[in-house]
Amino acid sequence: MEFLTHNLAPIMFAGLMVFLILGFPVAFSLGACGMFFAFIGVELGVLPEALLQALPLRIYGIMQNETLLAIPFFTLMGLILERSGMAEDLLETVGQLFGPVRGGVALAVIFVGALLAATTGVVAASVISMGLISLPIMMRYGYDRRIASGVIAASGTLAQIIPPSLVLIVLADQLGRSVGDMYKGAFLPGLMLTGFYALFIIALAIFKPHLVPALPPEARTLREADGKSGMPSLLVLTVLCVGASIFVGQHMAELHTWWTGEAVDTVALDETIVVAMCFGVALAFVAASINRLTHLNLLSKVAERVTFVLIPPLLLIFLVLGTIFLGVATPTEGGAMGALGAMVMAMARGRLNMALLRQALMSTTKLSCFVLFILIGATMFGLTFQGVDGPLWVEHLLTSLPGGQLGFLIVVNVMIFFLAFFLDFFELSFIVVPLLAPVAEKLGIDLVWFGVLLAVNMQTSFMHPPFGFALFFLRSVAPVKAYVDKVTKKMVEPVTTMQIYAGAVPFVGIQLLMVALIIAFPGIVSSGLDEKVEYDLDKIRLEMEASMPAEVDFDDPTLNMPGAEVPGAGAADSNEDALKALQESLERDAAKP
Repeated sequence: MEFLTHNLAPIMFAGLMVFLILGFPVAFSLGACGMFFAFIGVELGVLPEALLQALPLRIYGIMQNETLLAIPFFTLMGLILERSGMAEDLLETVGQLFGPVRGGVALAVIFVGALLAATTGVVAASVISMGLISLPIMMRYGYDRRIASGVIAASGTLAQIIPPSLVLIVLADQLGRSVGDMYKGAFLPGLMLTGFYALFIIALAIFKPHLVPALPPEARTLREADGKSGMPSLLVLTVLCVGASIFVGQHMAELHTWWTGEAVDTVALDETIVVAMCFGVALAFVAASINRLTHLNLLSKVAERVTFVLIPPLLLIFLVLGTIFLGVATPTEGGAMGALGAMVMAMARGRLNMALLRQALMSTTKLSCFVLFILIGATMFGLTFQGVDGPLWVEHLLTSLPGGQLGFLIVVNVMIFFLAFFLDFFELSFIVVPLLAPVAEKLGIDLVWFGVLLAVNMQTSFMHPPFGFALFFLRSVAPVKAYVDKVTKKMVEPVTTMQIYAGAVPFVGIQLLMVALIIAFPGIVSSGLDEKVEYDLDKIRLEMEASMPAEVDFDDPTLNMPGAEVPGAGAADSNEDALKALQESLERDAAKP
């Protein structure tokens, strides 16, 4: 009994691991483990019985959490976009654009995966869409099955690190930080990870071209009437739009001054990037629209089609992320606008009907209930774990590691990597992250940076053989039997499970490289955050006192009359409540030693 009393926290954590390994549902494992050890703690006198009265309040707090409300909105947006045909248009157009070069279709998958990640935020939607569309094309024209499988699964998992990511919303809630800060911090690592995937494919195209061949001439259908590619026209349009975006970004302060009528010296970096990109995209859309309406034929068919295919997802990205970064909308409001925008896009394509809407709403409800039940179970477990001094045990365990911050980060990331073989990111976020966050904060680690680091690491949970969800999603749509290709009329061999696993390994290595780079160069994340501005309140008070007219007597009863004017002050300063508040503040300051 004495052993139980002194070691209830580690025994409780070990008990949870046993429940999970035995295959019980995570939400019920957490809740049952919390209730069971709460009963033992009360009987042993370790846990005060009154502590359990806080459980209903905690559950009610989950229901009032506005941050978590963003999850169903972004999920609904992703599911509607999956069925609106946007992914098919993107993959077909971008695939034709990059197809003439070696590895072009794989590069198109990576590019489209990043765009889908920035619009849907759902891994399943991205992997299944690209698996259904791109995998048959790559198999048809001789891509290595391991490379084809790996690039589709890895590109789909970009939805977990590129905003609007569900895992970043959950991590922000668990770490007690702003979702907007998490989005800004994860933006650059997400783009870097996309670039590393593309560099890997480019390296294969250079050193092992037989693994990633180019599309043959007969497969390149997007051409002009005279047989030309039309690429020069697209290149000119791209250069003009990029140049216009750079010009707008360099003169953002002058534009603000002209728009507001007040002198503006500096503009926030994220606002500059968003507005400049929107200007370039709008310019391309206007040019393509004028070319189509007037039949001037200044743009090639390729340039016009690429513009009209890329504009809707880019517009949706601005509607969601742009409004969040500009401070116009909260993440929850941005998610609501994104869901509405997805419905409008589906309606414009003639895809929105009651069957699609009902299916998307049912899937969204299931995922939201799944998340909330895990969170309720984690709340029960966490309450009992705190009552038996579990966080103190974890803190002593992790702060005693050699190496300080670096030793803590290495051990935590190794632990997360191996736990990701068995748990998905929701379970890791609700079980492990609340135990690690207090220790990280005590060691002086910025929690936004820590959250982005964990998000990149937890991304590997979708790619781990043999339990990665992205691999399961791809397995569900990859052919399991040999079939006759409808275009080439040749027999195509199936994709085996081991080929899918082998293809995932190099991309898991790239994700781990990204984790190491974030630890080695913290500025990768912090560069996306706004600089914290600190104010010297004493200095501000002294400046206010110095700027006030010396002849003002606050004891003068006439100053308390409505509409009375203070000498040397504007009429707005004559408000009775403002004068009283200012007088009381000055009196409190004068009474201080």
